[in-house]
Amino acid sequence: MDVAAAVLLLAGSLFALIAAIGVVRLPDLLSRMHAATKPQVIGLMLVVSGLALRLRDPSVLGMLLFVVILQMATSVVSSHMVARASYRSALVREDLLVVDELNDELNDDAHDGLDHRGAP
Repeated sequence: MDVAAAVLLLAGSLFALIAAIGVVRLPDLLSRMHAATKPQVIGLMLVVSGLALRLRDPSVLGMLLFVVILQMATSVVSSHMVARASYRSALVREDLLVVDELNDELNDDAHDGLDHRGAP
């Protein structure tokens, strides 16, 4: 169990390192946000799994599960809100987008008499 815990801790640390490198090295905001959320959450889940195997205490396991659930919920919502705000502020490089569904939604709002923020 200790060897499996060590492997999970190292793998989680590696994912967190990859996320940090991605935030520094990737070219645009959306790519950086992707690097900051997905590998970081997976790394956290691996580290927490390693801690759970190492500690084997039921009271600690509940707290670790709570940490993972909160991290998964908050990182997804916060990255979505930052991406949407940056898109509306024209900070996203449109030449790197493969599919742009938000532009269609914003154009539909403009035809309904709403501005790009959804206000009349």
